[in-house]
Amino acid sequence: MKHLLAALPMLAAAGLAQADSECGTVTIADMNWNSATLIANVDRFILEHGYGCDAELIPGDTVPTGTSMIEKGKPDVVPELWTNAIKDAIEKGVAENRLRIAGKAFADGGEEGFWVPKYLVDQDPSLATIEGIKTNAKLFENPEDPDTSAFIGCPAGWTCQITAGHNFEALKLAEAGFELVDPGSSAGLSGTIARAYERQQPWFGYYWAPTAVLGKYDMVKVDFGTGVDEAYFLSCTTQETCPPTQATMWPSLPVHTVTTADFASKAPRAYEYLSMRSFTNDQMNQLLAWMEENQADGDIAMEHFLTQYESLWSAWVSESVAAKVKQALARL
Repeated sequence: MKHLLAALPMLAAAGLAQADSECGTVTIADMNWNSATLIANVDRFILEHGYGCDAELIPGDTVPTGTSMIEKGKPDVVPELWTNAIKDAIEKGVAENRLRIAGKAFADGGEEGFWVPKYLVDQDPSLATIEGIKTNAKLFENPEDPDTSAFIGCPAGWTCQITAGHNFEALKLAEAGFELVDPGSSAGLSGTIARAYERQQPWFGYYWAPTAVLGKYDMVKVDFGTGVDEAYFLSCTTQETCPPTQATMWPSLPVHTVTTADFASKAPRAYEYLSMRSFTNDQMNQLLAWMEENQADGDIAMEHFLTQYESLWSAWVSESVAAKVKQALARL
């Protein structure tokens, strides 16, 4: 009995090592935007060093990657998939037991809304509401036309141009003196926020998260007082030809981590990590701001995250896995 008890820890360790080795080769989609490439690199490092996977990054994009997973079973993992873009295909893949939704890449989901700088709300808390904005419309002077107030909209051609425009109309912002200003591009839109912040000037407009901009600049999402009517949002707010009769806040966009069913079956411990790994928008905003300021790619951002946010990622894994990851970090 004494010899048996002594052998138990070694048997348990052997079992864990075997579970790690069963992970085998894992292909991870590395999408071509900063948050996705950061998460992909974090997953690669943790799966390789914490779970013994032979992890490999491959280029990816939303629709072709999702289609490839369903039809060919590769890649094994998509760390950040905006599933609304291929909702029907993903649901079909899950129903046919080809795919598994491991969890939420972003705990808050994708976030959209009308925003103002926090320094304005600090001065006047009513500016966190649409009624306060309308009452103080003259505060947001339009530099192109001082007789009107500026609402900075979404760039032309984007879906949010429709949704922001419909909410602008339904909230009767034109009647309050606002003009909907096209920023021209994503860079033009973020540039207006940067200039306002540098000069501590009023700003009111559309933006979304997670983004580097909301990591660099402290903004407050304006409350419409309407709540979220998802059915109306989908049936009318998103439809260009639908006359908007009511305003609604944006529903959260689902952003998931998706794997093949085969990967989930062969590597349950690694899959469990992916089901635990999730970022809030505030956390990702900060990381994206750091990437932009340091011109960091996904690999460099991964090292920054794992060394500076240990309390966050270590909660996603067991103590033994965390120890292996930290040992690997020390060798970098």
